[in-house]
Amino acid sequence: MISVASLASAAPPDFYKRIGHIVWLVHDIGGPLHAWSSLGLSDVHDFGRIALKGEYRGRPMTGQAHMAWGHLGSLAVDMLEPQGGHNAFDVFLSKHGDGIFSIVYEMASQDEMAREVERLGSAGVQVLQRMQVDTDHGPALFTFLDTEPKGKYVLGLVRWPGGAAPAVAPALVSHIAFVIREAKPVSDYWQQIGFPAMPVAHASPREDSRYHGMPLLLAFDVGWHKYTQPTFEWIIPPGEPANCYADFLKAHGEGIHHLGLPVDDLDAAVARYKGLGYSVVQSGAWGDVGKKGSGRYGYMGTDSIGGVTVELIHAYN
Repeated sequence: MISVASLASAAPPDFYKRIGHIVWLVHDIGGPLHAWSSLGLSDVHDFGRIALKGEYRGRPMTGQAHMAWGHLGSLAVDMLEPQGGHNAFDVFLSKHGDGIFSIVYEMASQDEMAREVERLGSAGVQVLQRMQVDTDHGPALFTFLDTEPKGKYVLGLVRWPGGAAPAVAPALVSHIAFVIREAKPVSDYWQQIGFPAMPVAHASPREDSRYHGMPLLLAFDVGWHKYTQPTFEWIIPPGEPANCYADFLKAHGEGIHHLGLPVDDLDAAVARYKGLGYSVVQSGAWGDVGKKGSGRYGYMGTDSIGGVTVELIHAYN
């Protein structure tokens, strides 16, 4: 038996250094799949309706889902529209609405997956759902852990047929960002099951910040986890003044708010998104803009196409 103390002091296994997949749940897949294809989702394969095979909380899961698969750079996106039944997907959608359900890491073998499930189980993490998806190359086996209540997302493991799915492109997503109400309980939770603590910094108000085009003086705390790629950003906002993070909490509860996408020309990228119908919800900067170590960003209004915002980022290096 592995002790909780030894888990807390150990580094996470090497397979956590790279995120393989995100599982993204939507009420109606047609709009988000088409819209995100315009925003960079590539290599899209639409599986159509599939039967959900597996177990949910130890009992046979039921239902069907319309499933599609694609890539945002090297990050695989498994997008599902659950269509009834008794499973974790329907529960998530009813609680949070459209959004990213799970961050998934790829296992080299079923034995490796079993060992990791046992390691996490020794710290009290139970299996939420097991699922098999049939592909042209054989079955893909997913195990989802019940980490969302305290960890704010479902940790997933996948055994892809023939080994890890190859990255098809360079990294496009720089970070995955969460909005949460308190940092310490979340940091403590992940640390006790073998992940690093979350360093937290304070972001001071800036006069160049905007919310729907109006001046925004916003102070908030932000934490980071950098043991994996893309990295994790954890934002802890105040309720006032009005801001996009607090808006997300009201609409979805705690969870994944945005994907960070670095761009070479922020103004051109914003103009492209505007041309597709997405306005700037919030914008700002860090550092002495234009100098090394500074940057600018804009949050685009893509929450309407799947519950996830795009943050366009330009850093001056």
